[in-house]
Amino acid sequence: MTYFLTQKRFKELERELGELKTNKRLEVAEQLRQAKELGDLSENSEYLEAREKQTRLELQIAEIEEILRGASIIKGGQSKEKVEVGSTVEVLRDKKHLKFVIVGSEEAKPEEGFISNESPLGQELLGSQVGDSVEVKTPVGSLIQYKIQKIN
Repeated sequence: MTYFLTQKRFKELERELGELKTNKRLEVAEQLRQAKELGDLSENSEYLEAREKQTRLELQIAEIEEILRGASIIKGGQSKEKVEVGSTVEVLRDKKHLKFVIVGSEEAKPEEGFISNESPLGQELLGSQVGDSVEVKTPVGSLIQYKIQKIN
């Protein structure tokens, strides 16, 4: 699977992974050691809690490693002709001017105008050109039309 990331987000994930693999693993290992010292592991809630924390940590590490392995760095919209991942798109919807940046799902923040390439609107915008109109079906079933005004 491909994960579209900005260089900044890629570096953030690398730092987070390093922290998880070093400091957080040591922290959980210490919690496990202390819990084992309390005796009978079958009824030791501290031990079970530490093991659960260790499992969640290892899953988080594996998830970040998977993202980094499949990362494709967004270099910004290379084309001013068509919408692609990294493009900033200015659209007109119901006489309102809106601006969106097409990003990978890992960086989507719709409330800030960063929409995922996998979202319904993102999927419709990809490959479109200035002057094109796209329609997106809302969860309640109505259609919203967006007319592309500018691509950066």
